[in-house]
Amino acid sequence: MIDLGDPDRQPARSDATSPGRHLARRAMMPWLVVAFVTGVAIGGVGVDQLRDSRDEREQNAVIALAAFPESAETGGGLAQGWARLVTQMRLVNGGPAPITVRAVRMESPGVTIRGIGPPPVVPARGVGLLVVELGVECATPLQPEPLSIRFTVETTDRHVSEVDQPIVLVRSEWERDARAVCESPG
Repeated sequence: MIDLGDPDRQPARSDATSPGRHLARRAMMPWLVVAFVTGVAIGGVGVDQLRDSRDEREQNAVIALAAFPESAETGGGLAQGWARLVTQMRLVNGGPAPITVRAVRMESPGVTIRGIGPPPVVPARGVGLLVVELGVECATPLQPEPLSIRFTVETTDRHVSEVDQPIVLVRSEWERDARAVCESPG
């Protein structure tokens, strides 16, 4: 036999709460709202700072470099039909952060350039000088179109990049100095 209980008796409802429990829920509600709002605020600030940090890193990684022959020959001579000059290259950094030019090199028919001095730090939106050795073959005329020079550049976040930059040698101080060496007697 199964006792199903008293048919007149009503079971306790699950949604019935005691008055003390109802007050506890009301007291907890503002704390939950405060915790939620605090979490949203902290998360928003964190995401904003992360975005700012990422934007700053991306901006500092921008390399905007221009290079120009600079008159200031410090030495040179003629060897095996090549004028060899130790001279300078003016570097213009148009980027938002300082850069260090670790190396420069270029080889094309009749012209070579390589960095020989200490690597200069070029300030943001500033100018620096790089000491280079310029080699010009005396029997080969310089081409009027720009030559592509490769720079190895390090940004402030220690990221190293290769940057190709055109440079024009025709009618430059370097061409004048190289031709003077080529035409010098002995």
